[in-house]
Amino acid sequence: MKKAILTSSLLILCLLGRAQINHITWDGILKKFVDQKGDVNYTGLKNDRMQFDAYLDFLKNNHPKASWTPNEAKAYWINAYNAFTVQIVLDNYPVKSIKDIGGIIYKVNTTWDVSFIKINGEELTLNDIEHKKLRGQFDDPRIHVAVNCASFSCPKLRNEAYLADKLESQLDDQAFAFVNNPLKNDLSNPLKPKISEIFNWYAGDFEKDGNTVIAFINKYGNKKIPTNTKLFYMEYNWSLNEMKK
Repeated sequence: MKKAILTSSLLILCLLGRAQINHITWDGILKKFVDQKGDVNYTGLKNDRMQFDAYLDFLKNNHPKASWTPNEAKAYWINAYNAFTVQIVLDNYPVKSIKDIGGIIYKVNTTWDVSFIKINGEELTLNDIEHKKLRGQFDDPRIHVAVNCASFSCPKLRNEAYLADKLESQLDDQAFAFVNNPLKNDLSNPLKPKISEIFNWYAGDFEKDGNTVIAFINKYGNKKIPTNTKLFYMEYNWSLNEMKK
């Protein structure tokens, strides 16, 4: 009953024309269950997920419209990716890694290939949201520092919702935090930088329009890498981004 009331309240906001960019419920959940490092209290959220489930229902029933601004749609899909990632972890919790949930054949049966999301009648996977709804529609490499794959080496899960009117500053802040986190990118020796595999996997997104991975890192990094420096990549740690008990 309480979940239905919460969902109805969000729908009423939508009818009033405000809910298409209203992620207040998600914002409260993130503040309550995610710390500043991006670690998640999955146990606490699993035992208190009424509002979380209501927010998921809200996302499913309030997809981006043609009238939305690009930042409204982008914020929606980033929040959706992160929320549904948390859902699939909770639905299978406890797990040591998000990769333990699915199979090992990429684009076939991994966790990111499970069709468990239904938005506007369309069945989606996490890969669909990342690659079709985000990368396919928005030419912005900062997407990669905003979406969180529930793993130690991922850019942190931000403990506030992404909002259209704050999105630019939020994405820049995420990029700064990720690039300068020595556990994600070791720039202690700029002549031999050890950076995240994300810059390898999605190099093309960072190299569009004459840009480079190094230029992106130098834009946000406290330490600058000389142009044409050879890049080394850190081993990706897929351990669950779980708050220590």
